[in-house]
Amino acid sequence: MISFASDYTTGMHPKILEAYAATNLEPLLGYGMDAYSFSAAEKIRAYIGKPEAEVFFLTGGTQTNETVISTMLEPWQGVIAAETGHIQVHEAGAVEYTGHKVLCLPSHTGLLDPAEVEAYIKTFYQDESHDHMVFPGMIYISYPSEMGTLYSKETLARLYELCKTYDMKLFIDGARLGYGLASPDADMTMQELAGLCDVFYIGGTKVGAPIGEAVVFCGCPAPRHFITMVKQHGAMLAKGRMTGIPFDVLFTDDLYMQISRHAMDMAERLKVIFQSKGYAFAWASPTNQQFVILPNEQIEALRGAVDFSVWEPADETHSVVRFATSWSTTKEDLEILKGLL
Repeated sequence: MISFASDYTTGMHPKILEAYAATNLEPLLGYGMDAYSFSAAEKIRAYIGKPEAEVFFLTGGTQTNETVISTMLEPWQGVIAAETGHIQVHEAGAVEYTGHKVLCLPSHTGLLDPAEVEAYIKTFYQDESHDHMVFPGMIYISYPSEMGTLYSKETLARLYELCKTYDMKLFIDGARLGYGLASPDADMTMQELAGLCDVFYIGGTKVGAPIGEAVVFCGCPAPRHFITMVKQHGAMLAKGRMTGIPFDVLFTDDLYMQISRHAMDMAERLKVIFQSKGYAFAWASPTNQQFVILPNEQIEALRGAVDFSVWEPADETHSVVRFATSWSTTKEDLEILKGLL
């Protein structure tokens, strides 16, 4: 069985496993107060060129999204997101479970249109009864989007300017951040991205770590008593070393971007395989997630030999199937898939 079901189906990068083994018997303070977590945070600050940034290590993407959003919003505020956004579609209503409404706007292959966002905000404040409505307090985007697409630096800057104009926050979900930045279509670096938002997170779980996301407050201070609220949200481990050590390794010798570039190389090879077999793509994705239209009988024939995610129907006899490459995808995996198509 080979897997293209997602980018976290294998355990962890070997260098992280080695680091866990090497430090296993060290007695360390808990809750992220260990030397490795401190070292990882310092390396991230140096990497993005923001020595004042505040860095926290949380357990996973859903916990990170709902913790950051709920602690940064006032009780009367909601968060703007694309209707296809991860917090709207694939997190079981976690944000709304905290008491904050997700304010959905149209998705343009996974992306928000700044003009539509501005129109929504203006319409809200022009409504004389807006005190009886949910205030937009934040814009949420993911990079890459849920559909594998990317915001340009220009579009991101426009969204951030809107946030500053209307006293809102811009939060970037970076669960797959490395794969976005390593894309040939990316027009910004992590350093530039960090200058165009209030807070973002660096995905670990999907980019080589066994667990953990690194939250970076770079455009504003972290909420007061953020660590306390992280614990309230169940996003903190007693053995904080488990989330700190992976990032200490990933941000040594540029490993994070090295393995991200590998995943993108595998994705480009994957695209060539499907193109050579005459299959069409549901939409163009420049990242590690590829959305291919397959006949339903082909999907059934592949089951049992290949793991993948059926996304949505394309028509009565075809479906959109997501194939995701990762840091652990090999050329051998691709050759096996090629032989099965």
